[in-house]
Amino acid sequence: LAEMARDLLAQDTVQGTLDRVVEHATVLINGCDDAGILTVRRGEVRPLAATSDVVRRADRIQQDLREGPCFDAVTDRQQIYTIEDLNRPHERWSHFAPELRRLGMGSVMGFLLFTEDDELGALNLYSRRPRTFDEAAQRAGWILASHAAVAFSAARTHQQLGDALETRHEIGEAMGILMER
Repeated sequence: LAEMARDLLAQDTVQGTLDRVVEHATVLINGCDDAGILTVRRGEVRPLAATSDVVRRADRIQQDLREGPCFDAVTDRQQIYTIEDLNRPHERWSHFAPELRRLGMGSVMGFLLFTEDDELGALNLYSRRPRTFDEAAQRAGWILASHAAVAFSAARTHQQLGDALETRHEIGEAMGILMER
């Protein structure tokens, strides 16, 4: 985890940070085949990072159906949701679970990421096998999600400060031109 934290801090962009978080998830979380990060603002899902097209399709399915563990983690502000076995009928996500199974997934976990007051995110972990994510994987996922939220916030702040400095420089140049006239 220490190596991951250093790697995340070394990224130059928000996107680079998020891409590295999902890559680390597939290495650090036992049984995790794919991972993604999405945000939900005013009910709209916005995918931010994904390790595969399957994850991008899963994000679209959650947006279209407005259901799924990751969508609900954000909208209900729950720390973690799981579907242990996508082969079995699932009462809460009766439409989402079969769609994800058709994509070849066997289980999924969604972890809440606090990103801003009006925008919440989720770290989504997918396994092709059912009943893959045990208690240790859930704990590791929650720790990773906590690191991801901090790294996401720090990267966003760093980018905003860089943008502000660039804007300040442009305003200074414009003022210089105006003063010269």
